[in-house]
Amino acid sequence: STRLEDLQVKLENEGLVNISYVVVNHQGPYSQRKFHLLKESVSDYITVYQQDEQQADVWTTLNGNKDDFLIYDKCGRLVYHLGLPYSFLSFQYVEESIKIAYCEKKCGNCSYTEPDIDDACENITKSADEYLAEIEPKPTGQHSHQHNLRRHRHHH
Repeated sequence: STRLEDLQVKLENEGLVNISYVVVNHQGPYSQRKFHLLKESVSDYITVYQQDEQQADVWTTLNGNKDDFLIYDKCGRLVYHLGLPYSFLSFQYVEESIKIAYCEKKCGNCSYTEPDIDDACENITKSADEYLAEIEPKPTGQHSHQHNLRRHRHHH
């Protein structure tokens, strides 16, 4: 969790502000008991969401696993869904995916008025794209493995 804060601070220093970070605690009794520890280990700027045992599991609803990162754009559209090992914060995948979701209009224009993010984004997307290109599934004749990195393209 402290890694997530490091990432948040790093991105803010690079000018990527107003990003919401939410940690969703697992529904199981073990995780429920550990909730206070999770909450204590995360800064006040990061929301820790405790699921109700009665409700439908968030991860099931989102078609994901508890260690996944789901990265949404300003309009709440899912841009990236990263699973292990791409969700390890020791790698750059999460960081680069956030940058791309923040800077590029992958899902089309968003009606939210954006502050001037050009400066922050000028150098970011080029390096981020190159980084993620390494694991982008290459279009081939047969079905290539998706490398557990699913990029959602929205057709309007």
